[in-house]
Amino acid sequence: MKKVTAALLIKDNRILIAKRRANDKLANKWEFPGGKIEDAETPEECLKREMKEEFQIEVTVGEYFGESVYSYDHGSIQLLAYWTYWKSGELIPTVHDDFKWVTIDELANFDFAPADIPLVNKLRSERIEF
Repeated sequence: MKKVTAALLIKDNRILIAKRRANDKLANKWEFPGGKIEDAETPEECLKREMKEEFQIEVTVGEYFGESVYSYDHGSIQLLAYWTYWKSGELIPTVHDDFKWVTIDELANFDFAPADIPLVNKLRSERIEF
């Protein structure tokens, strides 16, 4: 099972979501950005690297939020979500077709990748304030 991270990046009381590219395995699905944890890498190090690669920004990784385990046709993943905070840089997406800053209530309006849905539901049910 692959371990994958997800950034719950907050700015101005909104959370960042990103849309997968049309040619991706999960084409046009929305997700919390992040990526695969590499050998000898902590989840926190992975999120810092992935946010730099995918959005050209430096982040600080905070507390662990939760996880989701999902079996796709192409393999199973354990998705680990962390609160993440923007440190510096201009947000420029390099691997997503779109991104949006949304409120917790607006998350229900997007078609999320299956592994991200339990995190969306937890955010909505716990009425997280940021």
